[in-house]
Amino acid sequence: MIEGASHTSGIVLFKGPNGESETGIWICTPGFWNCHVTRDEFCHFLLGRCTYTHESGEVIEIVPGTVAFFPQDWKGTCRVHETIRKVYMIR
Repeated sequence: MIEGASHTSGIVLFKGPNGESETGIWICTPGFWNCHVTRDEFCHFLLGRCTYTHESGEVIEIVPGTVAFFPQDWKGTCRVHETIRKVYMIR
């Protein structure tokens, strides 16, 4: 955590054999932290607002309705401005 005190919650809707895939709903309150995506992740953001900044400087602005894909080993930061809720799939 770089700034704030984010709290997360959610529910896992499906977990594949040996944990290699997962689908669920994730909720996160405001904060700012370093982010390292360890497996491919597809997300559809339902609520809130946040900014992902890749270590290269590329910025992804998230608002309700945004669909994003974070490839394995994506590194950067995440700043949640307003509590977010997303549906995700990790493989």
